[in-house]
Amino acid sequence: MIRMNKLTDYGVVLLTTFAHEPALGISARELSARTGIPQPTVVKLLKTLLKAGLLVSQRGTKGGYALSRLPEEVPVAAIIEALEGPLAITECGVPGACEHERCCPARPNWAAVNGVIHEALSKLTLAEMTRPVPAHPPRPAPLLPSIDSPPRSIAP
Repeated sequence: MIRMNKLTDYGVVLLTTFAHEPALGISARELSARTGIPQPTVVKLLKTLLKAGLLVSQRGTKGGYALSRLPEEVPVAAIIEALEGPLAITECGVPGACEHERCCPARPNWAAVNGVIHEALSKLTLAEMTRPVPAHPPRPAPLLPSIDSPPRSIAP
């Protein structure tokens, strides 16, 4: 199973909260109250996101954290990379991480898979993550032959 860790998931939750009000500075305490994420975890994530350049901070009574760019300009890939490191579903995506990389016959294929995933997450923006998913009508079930149906011919 391909899965982001819980801190990355929480980081996306925090950033989508900022994306709803991009010009507003929000404190760690307020973010914790709005999201239900414990304040120590919020503080840890804010430091990481600030260091990665995804947030800016302002001290003082009207201070807090805010997005460094518009939500439309923040790719989800950048968020995941800031919190987890390079995007890769196998160690093949990280040069020098696998002792078999020079002779592995599957490596080029994994590189292609990693590229597709990175491209998709680079096209998806933080702004899009704040929008509700459109309701799709249920797909009709494929018509399967019943037990009583005669076999189909596969000849042309």
